[in-house]
Amino acid sequence: MTHLYLIRHADYIYDLVDGKYPKCDQGLSTEGVRQAESLRDRLARTNEFKPDVFISSPEPGAHETAKILSPALGQPIILDKEVEEWRSEDGSLSEEEFMERWRQVPDLQKAYYRWVEGYENRLEFSLRVHLALNRILQEHEGKIILVLTHGAFIQTSFNFFFGYGEATLDRATPEINKTSITHWYKPESQRRWTLERSNDCHHLQ
Repeated sequence: MTHLYLIRHADYIYDLVDGKYPKCDQGLSTEGVRQAESLRDRLARTNEFKPDVFISSPEPGAHETAKILSPALGQPIILDKEVEEWRSEDGSLSEEEFMERWRQVPDLQKAYYRWVEGYENRLEFSLRVHLALNRILQEHEGKIILVLTHGAFIQTSFNFFFGYGEATLDRATPEINKTSITHWYKPESQRRWTLERSNDCHHLQ
């Protein structure tokens, strides 16, 4: 049996630096630390899963979340750049500028549109997610795998498992709360994956 648990990072700081947004987050906020500690305490208390492999995005907020969870999991953290957030832009666009461009691009072109030269469009990001998940699942078949990653990565993982394409804009998208758990599993003798839970964040209530 192969199990894949996907956990979204806790809340992080993403403030302006010298008048522009940084290329990467600036680590966990106070609320983010609280969220990560709540999940750590839940996992330590329930022992609901014990991963054989613990993979994390190296982005600061994700890596800090992983380090807080680590004592409850008993595995070293493997940093993997391919499970990072969508590399859509370089910080030169404010959220308002990004969303204004987003509204102007026709829906059928959004998957192909490159927001900043040299960065990923949606199709390229989707391909990275598919390739990363395929590699991780092949390398660790039969194990309990935990990937500490980002909201867009987890949302795109549904495309991987359900076989959706990216060229048509989503008609629906899953909610992925901070520090939430998504769990897929596949028995050894079967071809299909089963979604056991999604957006499990009971530890925050």
